[in-house]
Amino acid sequence: MIAGIAYARAGLLGNPSDGYFGKVLAISVKNFAARVVVEESAELRILPSSEDGDRFASLREFAMRTRLYGHYGGVRLIKAALKRFHEYSLEAGLPIHDRNFSVRYESSIPRQVGLGGSSAIITAAMRAFMAYYGLSIPLEILPSLVLSAERDELDINAGFMDRVTQVYEGCVYMDLDSKRIAERGYGIYERLDEALLPDLYLAYKPALGKISGRVLNEIRMNYDKGDCHTINTLSKIAGLAEAGREALLRRDYETLSRLMDENFDLRRSIMTITRENDELIETARSCGASATFAGSGGSIIGICRGETTFGRIAGELGKIGAIVVRPIVT
Repeated sequence: MIAGIAYARAGLLGNPSDGYFGKVLAISVKNFAARVVVEESAELRILPSSEDGDRFASLREFAMRTRLYGHYGGVRLIKAALKRFHEYSLEAGLPIHDRNFSVRYESSIPRQVGLGGSSAIITAAMRAFMAYYGLSIPLEILPSLVLSAERDELDINAGFMDRVTQVYEGCVYMDLDSKRIAERGYGIYERLDEALLPDLYLAYKPALGKISGRVLNEIRMNYDKGDCHTINTLSKIAGLAEAGREALLRRDYETLSRLMDENFDLRRSIMTITRENDELIETARSCGASATFAGSGGSIIGICRGETTFGRIAGELGKIGAIVVRPIVT
């Protein structure tokens, strides 16, 4: 039995400019993980998890699970990962043996609340396939391969942040320069010392689960139309990640906190934020913490100083149905 693991992720700064050749500062969150297991078998089998079942206790449960996982659950992610892995192996001239296998997955990452659950399953699958076939894909190439599985195979509107963070792990700064990506297929990825990070909290609200690609379609549509406000705002958001990297290296947490607030405020100016998501942000800020989206909505992250403030955040956000944790990065 061979297993591949990938963790949740949270964007600190620059999100969502990663889908538009911007810059991002993000962390992997080891509180939650996706695990893909490969075992040799007589025929190639992709086994469903509990999320992919066709039996439901009620119509309400059917509707809820379809909203969170789509019509095909995680099996489609495994299929997309396997197809792109096979194609890459052929293109790169890598040897593949002909022993069949069965593959299954499980995930503790809260689904569809902006913590990178789908990309974690694909990343974990790629790692499991590499181990099973005894192959190695260069670290800088793997995020692009994971992204292509989502964009090209599944038509998911996604950017580099999730995949780069989940492949490199820890605290990662990425410069997604368009010319460099066009020439080499990847951007500039830099691991930063996790010890530089301030006290962080992460909060998510399960009831806000949604498919992130749909949420980001509003920005994509305006960007593709050449909307100046959207394009300029995304550029400003990318600049916040660059400034945040410098602030982190200086341990200037006051500036970092301000930048995180500004990131969300700029984002709010180019996309529709639901009342429930806005409530998450404003509740955390009312407790004296900074707050920005960890991903596409449904979860937030920020800096909070001391256990007293953390306890206040956990209490107030708990009143509106959110779960609050200290993210484990190392």
